[in-house]
Amino acid sequence: MKNKKRPRSKKTAPFLTYEVTESGELFPFLREVLANRSRNSVKSILTRGQVSVNDRIQTQHNYMLEKGQVVKILKNKEAVKQEVFIGMSIIHEDEDIIVIDKEAGLLSIATKEERRQTAFHQLMDYVKQDNPAGRVFVVHRLDKETSGVMIFAKSEEVKRKLQNNWKNIVKERIYIALVEGQVQKEKGYIVSWLKESPTHKMYSSRVKNDGQRAATRYRVIQSNQQFSLLEVELETGRKNQIRVHMQELGHPVVGDKKYGGGHRRMIGRLGLHAKALALYHPRTNKLMFFRSEAPKSFYHKTK
Repeated sequence: MKNKKRPRSKKTAPFLTYEVTESGELFPFLREVLANRSRNSVKSILTRGQVSVNDRIQTQHNYMLEKGQVVKILKNKEAVKQEVFIGMSIIHEDEDIIVIDKEAGLLSIATKEERRQTAFHQLMDYVKQDNPAGRVFVVHRLDKETSGVMIFAKSEEVKRKLQNNWKNIVKERIYIALVEGQVQKEKGYIVSWLKESPTHKMYSSRVKNDGQRAATRYRVIQSNQQFSLLEVELETGRKNQIRVHMQELGHPVVGDKKYGGGHRRMIGRLGLHAKALALYHPRTNKLMFFRSEAPKSFYHKTK
């Protein structure tokens, strides 16, 4: 399998980046591009979560790569330097908050199936290195398959302040959504009341106050006959809000099997990314902006 390495500037050294030119399994691909490493070394790099495909962590040895996908490998030295964070990096940290850039595929918090490899657990280990009594607290969540900006508090007091005043503290929450089909209306505003079924699936009601009010604004960035790329602003932050509203719009999020979407293999993940979060700092009241660039694969599909 011949694969070309993309030219990288000196400032982007933490990752080795490769573009897939022929389909095939991930492990043989890694063995080829990391020809100077032993088989066990390549296995370790994959198992530790240092490999991502189209910005989604991938640890499956027989994962099938497709032509045009981008494989990133976090260098070992950088993995150690970042306290071996898997699937995330810290954007901002002060005495009150930690803001991370989460990759698709990483859980925000533990589930019955996965307790350790989560953003929360990694940050708990991280803060305890400087202070054994240190803790982090979940302020809000991103779905496992959603990437982007996420904030944690470093005390229960700050967590409560952020959660209790979320509507006033948060000035802006912007997502990028890759959805199916060509959205005809350039801008739109969706309001409904969301409820949760016994199977934990959210659904929308148009009956006023029949559930939690959910409001979503969107605008089309670019589109073609197959896909549309939207900038989505949350007026409220309900569970699966964007995914439900996009389904209701008739243009489900790409890869969102739960809410009517398909084409997962085309980008290897859910087409949803938390691009920007603007909020007033809970202690200083200073307005702060945090951003994460959406995966290039989102833009490529709508050219």
